[in-house]
Amino acid sequence: MPSPSRSPGATRVSPGLRRRWIGSRIDAWILRRVKKQRVAVVPRTRIYILPTRFGYGFALMTFVMLLGATNYSNSMAFALTFLLAALGLVCMHHTHANLVDLRLQGGHVEPVYAGETLQFEVLIANPSKRRRYDLQLGWPRRPASSSGDADAQSQIGLRLEAPALRRGWQDCGMLNLSTEFPLGLFRAWTWIELELQGLVYPLPVDAGIKPDRSGGTGFDASGGGDGQEEFAGLRAYRAGDSLRLVHWKSLGKAQPPMVKQFSDSASPELWLDFDALPQLGVEARLSQLARWVLDADAESVVFGLRLPGVEIAPATGRNHVHACLGAMALFGSPTATTR
Repeated sequence: MPSPSRSPGATRVSPGLRRRWIGSRIDAWILRRVKKQRVAVVPRTRIYILPTRFGYGFALMTFVMLLGATNYSNSMAFALTFLLAALGLVCMHHTHANLVDLRLQGGHVEPVYAGETLQFEVLIANPSKRRRYDLQLGWPRRPASSSGDADAQSQIGLRLEAPALRRGWQDCGMLNLSTEFPLGLFRAWTWIELELQGLVYPLPVDAGIKPDRSGGTGFDASGGGDGQEEFAGLRAYRAGDSLRLVHWKSLGKAQPPMVKQFSDSASPELWLDFDALPQLGVEARLSQLARWVLDADAESVVFGLRLPGVEIAPATGRNHVHACLGAMALFGSPTATTR
Protein backbone atom coordinates (compact mmCIF):
# COMPACT_ATOMS: atom_id res chain seq x y z
CA MET A 1 0.00 0.00 0.00
CA PRO A 2 1.48 3.37 -0.95
CA SER A 3 2.29 5.68 1.93
CA PRO A 4 0.03 8.70 2.35
CA SER A 5 1.43 11.75 0.64
CA ARG A 6 1.95 15.04 2.43
CA SER A 7 -0.78 17.59 1.79
CA PRO A 8 0.28 20.38 -0.56
CA GLY A 9 -0.23 23.14 2.06
CA ALA A 10 1.78 21.43 4.79
CA THR A 11 5.15 22.91 5.70
CA ARG A 12 7.99 21.12 7.44
CA VAL A 13 9.31 22.75 10.62
CA SER A 14 13.09 22.58 10.93
CA PRO A 15 14.56 21.08 14.14
CA GLY A 16 16.34 24.35 14.95
CA LEU A 17 13.11 26.33 14.75
CA ARG A 18 11.34 23.73 16.88
CA ARG A 19 14.08 23.93 19.55
CA ARG A 20 13.86 27.73 19.60
CA TRP A 21 10.09 27.57 19.95
CA ILE A 22 10.33 25.12 22.85
CA GLY A 23 13.02 27.26 24.47
CA SER A 24 10.92 30.40 24.14
CA ARG A 25 7.93 28.64 25.73
CA ILE A 26 10.07 27.52 28.66
CA ASP A 27 11.51 31.04 29.03
CA ALA A 28 8.03 32.54 29.02
CA TRP A 29 6.89 30.12 31.74
CA ILE A 30 9.88 30.98 33.93
CA LEU A 31 9.80 34.73 33.30
CA ARG A 32 6.17 34.91 34.44
CA ARG A 33 7.43 33.97 37.88
CA VAL A 34 10.02 36.76 37.98
CA LYS A 35 8.90 40.01 39.61
CA LYS A 36 10.59 43.40 39.43
CA GLN A 37 12.35 44.13 42.71
CA ARG A 38 14.43 46.88 44.21
CA VAL A 39 16.70 44.34 45.93
CA ALA A 40 16.73 40.77 44.61
CA VAL A 41 18.01 37.84 46.67
CA VAL A 42 18.86 34.68 44.72
CA PRO A 43 17.00 31.79 46.42
CA ARG A 44 18.12 28.18 46.12
CA THR A 45 14.88 27.22 44.38
CA ARG A 46 15.29 29.77 41.55
CA ILE A 47 18.67 28.56 40.33
CA TYR A 48 18.66 26.43 37.17
CA ILE A 49 21.57 24.21 36.21
CA LEU A 50 22.51 22.15 33.13
CA PRO A 51 25.74 20.62 31.81
CA THR A 52 27.78 22.64 29.37
CA ARG A 53 29.05 21.14 26.11
CA PHE A 54 32.25 20.28 27.90
CA GLY A 55 30.14 18.71 30.67
CA TYR A 56 28.28 16.50 28.17
CA GLY A 57 31.60 15.42 26.72
CA PHE A 58 32.92 14.67 30.21
CA ALA A 59 29.84 12.53 30.96
CA LEU A 60 30.23 10.64 27.66
CA MET A 61 33.90 10.00 28.36
CA THR A 62 33.09 8.70 31.87
CA PHE A 63 30.42 6.38 30.47
CA VAL A 64 32.84 4.97 27.87
CA MET A 65 35.41 4.39 30.62
CA LEU A 66 32.75 2.53 32.64
CA LEU A 67 32.02 0.27 29.67
CA GLY A 68 35.71 -0.43 29.24
CA ALA A 69 36.21 -1.18 32.93
CA THR A 70 33.21 -3.54 32.89
CA ASN A 71 34.43 -5.32 29.75
CA TYR A 72 37.94 -5.95 31.11
CA SER A 73 36.97 -6.22 34.80
CA ASN A 74 39.79 -3.84 35.65
CA SER A 75 39.59 -2.56 39.23
CA MET A 76 41.87 0.45 38.56
CA ALA A 77 39.66 1.51 35.64
CA PHE A 78 36.61 1.24 37.90
CA ALA A 79 38.33 3.37 40.54
CA LEU A 80 39.27 6.07 38.02
CA THR A 81 35.76 6.08 36.51
CA PHE A 82 34.05 6.42 39.87
CA LEU A 83 36.52 9.12 40.90
CA LEU A 84 35.70 11.16 37.78
CA ALA A 85 31.95 10.67 38.31
CA ALA A 86 32.27 11.82 41.93
CA LEU A 87 34.26 14.84 40.73
CA GLY A 88 31.42 15.75 38.38
CA LEU A 89 28.81 15.50 41.15
CA VAL A 90 30.89 17.67 43.52
CA CYS A 91 31.42 20.18 40.71
CA MET A 92 27.63 20.35 40.15
CA HIS A 93 27.09 21.11 43.85
CA HIS A 94 29.68 23.92 43.88
CA THR A 95 28.36 25.45 40.67
CA HIS A 96 24.84 25.64 42.12
CA ALA A 97 26.03 26.95 45.51
CA ASN A 98 28.08 29.71 43.85
CA LEU A 99 24.88 31.77 43.24
CA VAL A 100 22.87 31.00 46.38
CA ASP A 101 21.89 34.02 48.56
CA LEU A 102 23.59 36.66 46.41
CA ARG A 103 21.89 40.07 46.73
CA LEU A 104 21.51 42.26 43.65
CA GLN A 105 20.34 45.86 43.40
CA GLY A 106 20.58 48.68 40.91
CA GLY A 107 23.42 51.18 41.17
CA HIS A 108 24.08 54.56 39.57
CA VAL A 109 23.17 55.15 35.93
CA GLU A 110 24.59 58.30 34.37
CA PRO A 111 22.17 60.15 32.05
CA VAL A 112 23.15 60.18 28.38
CA TYR A 113 21.85 61.67 25.14
CA ALA A 114 19.78 59.70 22.65
CA GLY A 115 22.01 57.65 20.40
CA GLU A 116 24.71 57.20 23.03
CA THR A 117 25.32 54.21 25.32
CA LEU A 118 23.75 53.76 28.74
CA GLN A 119 25.82 52.05 31.41
CA PHE A 120 23.66 50.21 33.94
CA GLU A 121 25.46 49.47 37.19
CA VAL A 122 24.36 46.38 39.12
CA LEU A 123 25.66 45.91 42.67
CA ILE A 124 26.18 42.28 43.75
CA ALA A 125 26.62 41.68 47.49
CA ASN A 126 28.06 38.44 48.84
CA PRO A 127 26.87 37.94 52.46
CA SER A 128 28.61 34.58 52.96
CA LYS A 129 32.10 33.91 54.35
CA ARG A 130 33.39 32.35 51.15
CA ARG A 131 34.33 34.00 47.90
CA ARG A 132 32.09 33.72 44.84
CA TYR A 133 33.93 33.23 41.57
CA ASP A 134 33.13 33.82 37.89
CA LEU A 135 29.85 35.73 38.31
CA GLN A 136 28.59 36.54 34.80
CA LEU A 137 25.89 39.14 34.23
CA GLY A 138 24.01 39.84 31.01
CA TRP A 139 20.65 39.63 29.30
CA PRO A 140 18.76 36.37 28.50
CA ARG A 141 19.70 34.64 25.23
CA ARG A 142 22.81 36.81 24.88
CA PRO A 143 26.47 36.29 25.84
CA ALA A 144 27.43 37.62 29.27
CA SER A 145 28.38 41.30 29.12
CA SER A 146 30.27 41.63 32.42
CA SER A 147 31.86 39.29 34.93
CA GLY A 148 33.77 39.38 38.20
CA ASP A 149 34.48 37.76 41.56
CA ALA A 150 32.86 38.79 44.85
CA ASP A 151 35.00 38.49 47.97
CA ALA A 152 33.52 37.17 51.20
CA GLN A 153 31.09 39.63 52.85
CA SER A 154 31.77 42.29 50.24
CA GLN A 155 30.14 43.92 47.23
CA ILE A 156 31.13 44.39 43.61
CA GLY A 157 29.64 46.48 40.83
CA LEU A 158 29.20 45.15 37.30
CA ARG A 159 28.29 47.41 34.39
CA LEU A 160 26.13 46.56 31.41
CA GLU A 161 26.07 48.67 28.26
CA ALA A 162 22.91 49.23 26.24
CA PRO A 163 22.16 51.65 23.38
CA ALA A 164 19.98 54.63 24.36
CA LEU A 165 17.30 54.31 21.71
CA ARG A 166 15.01 57.22 22.56
CA ARG A 167 14.57 59.99 25.12
CA GLY A 168 12.92 59.29 28.46
CA TRP A 169 13.36 56.54 31.02
CA GLN A 170 14.85 53.31 29.66
CA ASP A 171 14.50 50.12 31.70
CA CYS A 172 17.40 47.77 32.15
CA GLY A 173 15.03 44.85 31.63
CA MET A 174 15.40 41.20 32.56
CA LEU A 175 18.91 40.16 33.62
CA ASN A 176 20.66 36.80 33.62
CA LEU A 177 23.16 35.97 36.38
CA SER A 178 25.17 32.82 35.68
CA THR A 179 28.34 30.97 36.58
CA GLU A 180 30.39 27.99 35.34
CA PHE A 181 32.63 27.78 38.39
CA PRO A 182 34.65 25.70 39.21
CA LEU A 183 35.49 23.49 36.19
CA GLY A 184 33.05 24.58 33.51
CA LEU A 185 31.22 21.24 33.52
CA PHE A 186 27.90 22.86 34.52
CA ARG A 187 26.28 26.21 34.00
CA ALA A 188 23.98 27.55 36.74
CA TRP A 189 21.87 30.64 36.13
CA THR A 190 18.94 32.65 37.43
CA TRP A 191 16.81 35.45 36.01
CA ILE A 192 16.10 38.67 37.87
CA GLU A 193 14.48 42.01 37.11
CA LEU A 194 15.57 45.07 39.07
CA GLU A 195 14.05 48.52 39.43
CA LEU A 196 16.88 49.98 37.39
CA GLN A 197 16.39 52.74 34.81
CA GLY A 198 18.51 55.23 32.93
CA LEU A 199 17.45 58.69 31.79
CA VAL A 200 18.00 59.56 28.13
CA TYR A 201 18.14 63.25 27.14
CA PRO A 202 17.11 64.56 23.70
CA LEU A 203 20.00 64.59 21.26
CA PRO A 204 21.16 68.24 20.82
CA VAL A 205 21.29 69.50 17.27
CA ASP A 206 24.30 71.20 15.80
CA ALA A 207 24.66 74.92 16.39
CA GLY A 208 22.41 76.82 14.03
CA ILE A 209 19.24 78.60 15.13
CA LYS A 210 19.82 81.17 17.87
CA PRO A 211 17.29 81.82 20.68
CA ASP A 212 15.17 84.97 20.64
CA ARG A 213 16.65 87.29 23.26
CA SER A 214 14.26 90.17 22.69
CA GLY A 215 11.76 88.92 25.29
CA GLY A 216 14.12 89.11 28.26
CA THR A 217 17.00 91.22 29.41
CA GLY A 218 19.10 89.67 26.68
CA PHE A 219 22.78 88.84 26.57
CA ASP A 220 25.68 89.04 24.20
CA ALA A 221 26.66 85.57 23.02
CA SER A 222 30.30 86.66 22.86
CA GLY A 223 30.25 87.83 26.46
CA GLY A 224 31.60 91.21 25.46
CA GLY A 225 28.64 93.47 26.16
CA ASP A 226 29.27 96.65 28.20
CA GLY A 227 27.12 97.57 31.16
CA GLN A 228 26.71 100.88 32.97
CA GLU A 229 26.89 100.12 36.71
CA GLU A 230 30.17 98.54 37.90
CA PHE A 231 33.71 99.23 36.72
CA ALA A 232 35.02 96.06 35.05
CA GLY A 233 38.50 97.21 33.89
CA LEU A 234 40.12 98.70 30.81
CA ARG A 235 40.17 97.68 27.18
CA ALA A 236 41.67 99.03 23.97
CA TYR A 237 39.90 101.96 22.31
CA ARG A 238 37.57 101.09 19.41
CA ALA A 239 36.19 103.48 16.82
CA GLY A 240 32.84 104.81 18.00
CA ASP A 241 33.59 104.67 21.75
CA SER A 242 32.36 107.63 23.73
CA LEU A 243 34.98 110.15 24.82
CA ARG A 244 33.50 109.94 28.32
CA LEU A 245 34.90 106.44 28.63
CA VAL A 246 38.46 107.29 27.62
CA HIS A 247 40.96 106.68 30.40
CA TRP A 248 42.88 109.91 30.11
CA LYS A 249 45.50 108.99 32.69
CA SER A 250 46.76 106.18 30.51
CA LEU A 251 47.35 108.40 27.48
CA GLY A 252 51.01 108.50 26.66
CA LYS A 253 51.69 105.40 28.77
CA ALA A 254 50.02 102.77 26.63
CA GLN A 255 49.32 102.35 22.96
CA PRO A 256 46.56 102.28 21.77
CA PRO A 257 44.46 104.49 24.08
CA MET A 258 42.44 102.68 26.74
CA VAL A 259 38.79 103.12 27.63
CA LYS A 260 36.91 102.22 30.82
CA GLN A 261 34.58 99.21 30.73
CA PHE A 262 31.53 98.72 32.95
CA SER A 263 29.23 95.76 33.61
CA ASP A 264 25.72 95.48 34.98
CA SER A 265 25.40 94.15 38.51
CA ALA A 266 22.30 92.15 37.64
CA SER A 267 22.87 88.97 35.66
CA PRO A 268 21.00 88.83 32.34
CA GLU A 269 18.27 86.22 32.00
CA LEU A 270 17.16 84.23 29.00
CA TRP A 271 13.97 82.23 28.56
CA LEU A 272 14.12 79.17 26.30
CA ASP A 273 10.56 78.63 25.12
CA PHE A 274 9.11 75.54 23.44
CA ASP A 275 6.52 77.71 21.69
CA ALA A 276 9.23 79.87 20.09
CA LEU A 277 9.84 77.15 17.48
CA PRO A 278 6.45 76.65 15.79
CA GLN A 279 8.07 75.66 12.49
CA LEU A 280 9.57 72.46 14.00
CA GLY A 281 8.07 69.19 15.19
CA VAL A 282 8.05 68.12 18.82
CA GLU A 283 11.27 66.09 18.76
CA ALA A 284 13.07 68.71 16.67
CA ARG A 285 12.02 71.43 19.14
CA LEU A 286 13.34 69.43 22.09
CA SER A 287 16.63 68.81 20.30
CA GLN A 288 16.98 72.51 19.56
CA LEU A 289 16.15 73.44 23.15
CA ALA A 290 18.76 70.98 24.36
CA ARG A 291 21.35 72.75 22.19
CA TRP A 292 20.32 76.13 23.61
CA VAL A 293 20.59 74.81 27.17
CA LEU A 294 24.15 73.58 26.59
CA ASP A 295 25.15 76.83 24.86
CA ALA A 296 23.69 78.99 27.62
CA ASP A 297 25.49 76.92 30.26
CA ALA A 298 28.78 77.23 28.36
CA GLU A 299 28.33 81.04 28.28
CA SER A 300 27.35 81.20 31.99
CA VAL A 301 24.01 82.79 31.11
CA VAL A 302 21.11 82.74 33.56
CA PHE A 303 18.33 80.94 31.69
CA GLY A 304 14.92 79.42 32.30
CA LEU A 305 12.90 76.84 30.38
CA ARG A 306 9.25 76.89 29.34
CA LEU A 307 7.52 73.75 28.11
CA PRO A 308 3.76 73.21 27.80
CA GLY A 309 2.72 72.61 31.41
CA VAL A 310 6.27 72.96 32.77
CA GLU A 311 8.23 76.07 33.74
CA ILE A 312 11.70 76.01 35.31
CA ALA A 313 12.82 79.30 36.86
CA PRO A 314 16.01 80.95 35.57
CA ALA A 315 19.21 79.74 37.23
CA THR A 316 22.68 78.48 36.41
CA GLY A 317 24.84 75.50 37.28
CA ARG A 318 25.04 71.81 36.42
CA ASN A 319 22.02 70.87 38.54
CA HIS A 320 19.91 73.40 36.65
CA VAL A 321 21.15 72.07 33.31
CA HIS A 322 20.25 68.49 34.29
CA ALA A 323 16.85 69.63 35.55
CA CYS A 324 16.08 71.29 32.20
CA LEU A 325 17.38 68.35 30.13
CA GLY A 326 15.45 65.94 32.37
CA ALA A 327 12.21 67.89 31.88
CA MET A 328 12.70 67.74 28.12
CA ALA A 329 13.55 64.02 28.27
CA LEU A 330 10.25 63.28 30.03
CA PHE A 331 8.12 65.76 28.07
CA GLY A 332 4.88 64.08 26.99
CA SER A 333 5.44 60.96 29.13
CA PRO A 334 2.87 59.84 31.74
CA THR A 335 5.37 60.44 34.56
CA ALA A 336 6.89 63.80 33.64
CA THR A 337 9.00 64.12 36.77
CA THR A 338 12.67 63.32 37.14
CA ARG A 339 13.75 60.75 39.70
